[in-house]
Amino acid sequence: MNAVPERAPRRPIRELPDELISQIAAGEVVERPASVVRELVDNALDAGATEVVVKLMAGGVRSILVEDDGVGIPADELPLALRRHATSKIASLGELESVATMGFRGEALAAISSVAELSIASRTEGAPHAQRIDARSGELVPAARGRGTSVEVRELFFSTPARRKFLKTDATELAHCLEAVRRHALARPDVGFAVWHEGKLVEQWRRSSLDQRVREVLGEDFVAESREVQFEIGPLRVVGRAGTPAAARSRADQQYVYVNGRYVRDKLIAHGVRSAYEDVLHGGRQPAYVLFLEIAPDRVDVNVHPTKIEVRFRDSREVHQAMRRAVEAGLAPPQAVVAAAVPVAQPQVAEASRAAFAPAYMPRVQGSLGLEQAAVLYAQEAPAAWQVAPTAMPAPVPPAESAPALPAGEWPLGRAIGQVGGVFVLAENAQGLVVVDMHAAHERIVYERLKASLGTAAIESQPLLIPATFAANAQEIATAQAQADNLMALGLDISVLSASTLAVRSRPAALAGGDVVELARSVLAELAQYDGSTVIQRAQHELLSTMACHGAVRANRQLTLDEMNALLRDMERTERSDQCNHGRPTWRQITMKELDGLFWRGR
Repeated sequence: MNAVPERAPRRPIRELPDELISQIAAGEVVERPASVVRELVDNALDAGATEVVVKLMAGGVRSILVEDDGVGIPADELPLALRRHATSKIASLGELESVATMGFRGEALAAISSVAELSIASRTEGAPHAQRIDARSGELVPAARGRGTSVEVRELFFSTPARRKFLKTDATELAHCLEAVRRHALARPDVGFAVWHEGKLVEQWRRSSLDQRVREVLGEDFVAESREVQFEIGPLRVVGRAGTPAAARSRADQQYVYVNGRYVRDKLIAHGVRSAYEDVLHGGRQPAYVLFLEIAPDRVDVNVHPTKIEVRFRDSREVHQAMRRAVEAGLAPPQAVVAAAVPVAQPQVAEASRAAFAPAYMPRVQGSLGLEQAAVLYAQEAPAAWQVAPTAMPAPVPPAESAPALPAGEWPLGRAIGQVGGVFVLAENAQGLVVVDMHAAHERIVYERLKASLGTAAIESQPLLIPATFAANAQEIATAQAQADNLMALGLDISVLSASTLAVRSRPAALAGGDVVELARSVLAELAQYDGSTVIQRAQHELLSTMACHGAVRANRQLTLDEMNALLRDMERTERSDQCNHGRPTWRQITMKELDGLFWRGR
């Protein structure tokens, strides 16, 4: 994404045939100044611009001017550019189905000119001067500017004062305009962007690399508290950064997803990303991320909504799985290991076709780091519940290739030095002091081992003496028939009694006290909307999480130094060990600088 893309030959603007117009989703909606900014910047990028300048007055209500250095529009095509369904982006239904440009409908300029005063000044390479056209009068006059296009929009909604009353304050509308440009800036680091308001420069992003653009747009804190994501399987590729669970926010205001460079809000993708965080986030916290999905244009339909912010995928399951597995792989290594750049065994990603997607990504049991303390079984005195549970599982998968042994001074979580209150383990590493919640840390270790041991085994079911029947709608009945195998894997035996009745004949043995009908309805609803293997895995993991919580070492248990060190080494080689199963942190680093500050050293 760092190199400036080669400009394709310019195509003339022409009116679309009626057959193609009928295939395009209905009319463009101009909701607020940010809608205008988004459409005009789309056009600038499609024109091959390397510099885009946005100038606003009164938050964009009084005036919006977007200037670019693209290929420009020939003078004889300027009147055509203002007509509805006139565009240079597509010319046939085949091109619509594989469109790769930001815009393609040919509606934006016509829609904007219907609710505001609009003029266009443009100059192509080799033209003696620019030409300016006024949308209301259609008058074409000479103008002065370099190669590229300037689109000016004045007095938005002047002809519809009722709609103008619904606009917010200038500061609010400016914030929405900035967000619209910010979304473009994240996806196009090869393009420079500048935003002016009331004659003052408020934001500027110069051409740079993707990493630098993310740093400039989202800030140093986001980069420091996020992990790199790089994942490729079959026809899909996911890159970007995913925020760590500890950096989760109360609002979902730093979640950016792009499909082939287009910013989208998609429930399927959002669910896939969220599922990667499901056992590492605490409460209702929202993760921060910026992710770029690259997929063949003919495998995604962008002609779904007038704002082009929604998409539809040909194979939604592969996209959901790819997003989830990409974020999971990025978050898997413990933070201490990442910071210390220590190699750990990573999940292997098969270079296979999309048909080779595994039902669910299962972490592998990590091997030993070759430490003397690793031979100490710090869980020898753990409660019987933990000792028995693993033996009931299938044989564990073989350990992954282990990382090489490290000198004691280079252990990421350091060397244990003591225990506080029967709850916290204290350790010393190169950065200073490490404080570990021993129950939370051990809970995660046990949980990951149970997940690896379980594999794809079904949940144990308990037959009902009297089947529970309930009235079901058509979708529930269809789902029960189509997802019979997945339901059995969840411990649910649901059969069809009639065209409007379902019967539950068995339920998960671990949920003997619940409302079986409500359970069946909720599971059917989720199976109808999302991938069945994901639902099964989450149900299995909820049960394992409960087992791990009961099996983890309890507070007020005195550990020896060898046991403490063994716990630290297991944390370093266990994936997602920075949080327990409920999303609480398992350890915290206190640097020497912070310790010095507590005692005013150096003042």
